Amino acid sequence: MGCSFELGIIAQHESTANHFLEEGIREIQRIEHLLSEFRPDSQISEINANAGKGQVVVDDEVLELIERALKISRLSKGYFDISVGPLKKMYRFTNKEFNFPEKHHISNTLKSVGYQKIAINRVSKAVGLNKSSMHISMAAIGKGYAADLVRKKWKENNIAGGYIDASGDLTTFGKDENGEPWKIGIANPDDSQEMLFQIPLHEASVATSGDYEQHFLYNGNRYSHNIDPFTGMPIKGIKSVSIFSLSAELSDALATAVYAMGVQKGLDFLNQLPQTHGIIINDHNEVFFSKHLAYEAISA
Repeated sequence: MGCSFELGIIAQHESTANHFLEEGIREIQRIEHLLSEFRPDSQISEINANAGKGQVVVDDEVLELIERALKISRLSKGYFDISVGPLKKMYRFTNKEFNFPEKHHISNTLKSVGYQKIAINRVSKAVGLNKSSMHISMAAIGKGYAADLVRKKWKENNIAGGYIDASGDLTTFGKDENGEPWKIGIANPDDSQEMLFQIPLHEASVATSGDYEQHFLYNGNRYSHNIDPFTGMPIKGIKSVSIFSLSAELSDALATAVYAMGVQKGLDFLNQLPQTHGIIINDHNEVFFSKHLAYEAISA
């Protein structure tokens, strides 16, 4: 899924922990086989290979995940869009200087983007892309979905507590090894080893979208790997967005959407959602919080 996973379990016996850790790994691998755009045999790759040609019959869970992704697209008024793949292919996020593509190239590519162009047939359980140049990616929702499934399996087997960390996107349940609520640290965007805040997670998830590892420089400006689905341009002005909700899948998708919205529009959006909170750090290292988020500042 383009990231590494770290799993942790609270259990009385090491053998029990190892058993369920292995089960969690197998579940993540199963989801990767379904969703990875980098595996030619995945169902998402099959959809992409048939873009503009016809619909592909998929498993129920793939159909339902795509449907939920489209619902988030509608909820966010298009700021979350799994069809932005063709735009991302135009850029190289190597943390170095890079020249923008020609404007006409961006505008032509935008014609291949738009969640409205993804067709779903619920009767035949099939998904299709209306244009041959389209390409969908589940990268901004798939790892959260996998984390939610692992947590569900563990809870069904009466595991006392645990966490699933997908390269910084964290979902937890129960208590930690000291019987305390799990806590997540929000890192300084300029120094990942420095924590700015701690937030307790009570049966909750957090996902962070940041440009720490993937960005490029142009005329002295730093551009994120996150793409504005309306302009086709990489986003600048924000360094980090962290979203807290009850679902890793939802947090994962909303972090991408809010990043694209910008500070004010993103905060207004979050403040309308139940049991959902966010922290946004702009390119001046100013920190903005949504309503009713409890946090602990960490002293330098």
